[in-house]
Amino acid sequence: MTRIILVRHCEAQGNVMGLFQGSIDSDISRKGEMQLDLLSVRCRNMSLDAIYSSPLKRARKTAEAINRFHNLSVQIEPDLREIDGGVFEGKSWKDLPALYPEQVNFWYHRPCDFAPENGEPMRAVYERIWNAVTKIVRMNEGKTVCVVSHGGAIRNFLCHALNKPIERLDEVAGSDNTAVSVIDFDENMHSTVVSMNDTSHLTPEASASGKSAWWKQDVLPSPCTGEDR
Repeated sequence: MTRIILVRHCEAQGNVMGLFQGSIDSDISRKGEMQLDLLSVRCRNMSLDAIYSSPLKRARKTAEAINRFHNLSVQIEPDLREIDGGVFEGKSWKDLPALYPEQVNFWYHRPCDFAPENGEPMRAVYERIWNAVTKIVRMNEGKTVCVVSHGGAIRNFLCHALNKPIERLDEVAGSDNTAVSVIDFDENMHSTVVSMNDTSHLTPEASASGKSAWWKQDVLPSPCTGEDR
């Protein structure tokens, strides 16, 4: 059995500002620093054999915090990055419904069909993140590996790990900052999701739950247009 400890990055400045971050390399926030201190303590006694991270700063700093008590080499895997939001990148979530109503409607109601102009289709993320993590599994058979990635990418990976097609992505909840999920793979590469999106290490002061809930439609100031399913 190979165990993947999958962690979403800490709160970043883009989360605080209410922006669609995607591939933007924003730094972490003050609350993010607090989250990392708590996460590092949670991971202190974990038996980790390797740590992998997305190349984006908010993920790398999260991986470095996990590594405080482990003295491992944080390995960068480009395919663990977040979705490239194309024209969504850097724009405020509150402005997006008026700018791109059809694509915002897809994001909240049919995320499998989200495909922003000049960006990466969600269907591509679903395949990319699965291939990235399973490659890591094959390179670390029988080990426990920590993987640090992003909310959208993790949501896609968990969907796949739960044996759901991407058309059922909307059934998988998004994860809060520094949320931890555990997935086991057997020798035949069959996945078992042991736990999902656990933030029990966070104090109320450190939790960002609900403040950066980009997966929830009710954070929008106005309804999306288009036909819902």
